[in-house]
Amino acid sequence: MARVVTTEKAPKPIGPYSQAIVAGGFVFVSGQLGIDPKSGELKEGIAAQTERALENLRSILEAAGSSLESVVKVTAFLAKPELFSKFNEVYTKYFPSDPPARSIAFGSLPKGALVEIDAIAIL
Repeated sequence: MARVVTTEKAPKPIGPYSQAIVAGGFVFVSGQLGIDPKSGELKEGIAAQTERALENLRSILEAAGSSLESVVKVTAFLAKPELFSKFNEVYTKYFPSDPPARSIAFGSLPKGALVEIDAIAIL
């Protein structure tokens, strides 16, 4: 049985999807952009967008009953390869030890975002 997770502490979906789904003992969090949930505005720059996207992930995971410490897999999408090192600087602060498995892809993102991050965590 799957359960939909929703929180006001993260941006509302910009399409037909849920913020997250809990199923089989895992939390599957949809990709998060660096959008401030209060203003609805995209943060400026790769560092600010990465931080906001990770804070959005944290809020959704907590609403599901999980946490960043329980993340086992992350997929990050970056608009350009040259953003990778700045992205990693911020990312490392959120996963300082025993980081989850991770994939990175590059390409165009919704709303002109520089980064989008999704995650799978243990419930």
